[in-house]
Amino acid sequence: MFILDAHLDLSMNAMEWNRDLRNDVPTLRNLEKGMTDKPDRERATVSFPDLRRGNIGIVVATQIARFVKPDSIIPGWNSPEQAWSQTQGQLAWYKSMEEAGQMTQITDKKSLLNHFNLWNDGTPNDNKPIGYILSLEGADSIIDISYLEKAYNYGLRAVGPAHYGPGRYANGTDATGKMNQNGIELLKEMERLNIILDATHLCDDAFWQALDHFNGAVWASHNNCRALVDHNRQYSDEMIKALVSRGAVIGGALDAWMMVPNWERGISDPKKMNCSLETAFKHMDHICQLAGNANHIGIGSDLDGAFGTEQCPYDLDTIADLQKLVLIFKNHGYSDEDLKKIFHQNWIDFLVKHWD
Repeated sequence: MFILDAHLDLSMNAMEWNRDLRNDVPTLRNLEKGMTDKPDRERATVSFPDLRRGNIGIVVATQIARFVKPDSIIPGWNSPEQAWSQTQGQLAWYKSMEEAGQMTQITDKKSLLNHFNLWNDGTPNDNKPIGYILSLEGADSIIDISYLEKAYNYGLRAVGPAHYGPGRYANGTDATGKMNQNGIELLKEMERLNIILDATHLCDDAFWQALDHFNGAVWASHNNCRALVDHNRQYSDEMIKALVSRGAVIGGALDAWMMVPNWERGISDPKKMNCSLETAFKHMDHICQLAGNANHIGIGSDLDGAFGTEQCPYDLDTIADLQKLVLIFKNHGYSDEDLKKIFHQNWIDFLVKHWD
């Protein structure tokens, strides 16, 4: 099954984790033996060869750089200008991967369909470039509103206004409060430029405010269900229904703490907590039951989001194992047409509808 994964922090892994993603996952793990500076050392799950092995030909790939105040317990950059510069370094990495033939940027309907057809032309995918749609996770690095058009011009096509904690434009996970005037202006400029609003990470106050003020395309790249894991990072049933009414697609995330209740970072074990790909299915199925169909879910794994096999489903070794989800959905009665929608077509149709 061809897969479109709607959330991967590839540049963060390459730049901050110093991973050459042209290596396969076993090689990345071997290169990190004995390293302890990151919690997921020796436990990587994502690489270009493993994306190809899993028939994952298109990804929504992020830029990410948070601004934080001096007393913040959340890591980040001390000025918006530093955060912007960090995103530009990440952009340079994506461009270098294009020049190396590893990736190709997707920015409009034509490039999307051309790349989709390339990956489904019946020839081996071993050496085909990974198509990427550029997304900004947290808008703190947008120095002022004029920078959004600069970003659009280099290919940015989706923005999540918030990440963790309080942000310059919106408040995110574990924070509260509505958007300030800058946030409202950001939404207006996103709408003008036809940039997708990624509702992921918005706190409840900002979530409802954003839906009220933004009339453009909305998706949620990587979110699970509050009914199954009661935390503000997840969506309530009411929020899910609101997204469905807007025609959104919600990507299922594979970070264990979002999948099972009472997860303790650095302590809990996926096997002991019974965190499996079947668990991911339950979250995605819950959304389908609320929607009454399979038209509003997709894959948004976040598998390289600063965690590895220590904090993902125990039956997933690398991102190629996303293919196991196909059989899980099939075994639960989802039709072949549903499977096609879930693993790529919902995302494709969403973009075709909203892009020129």
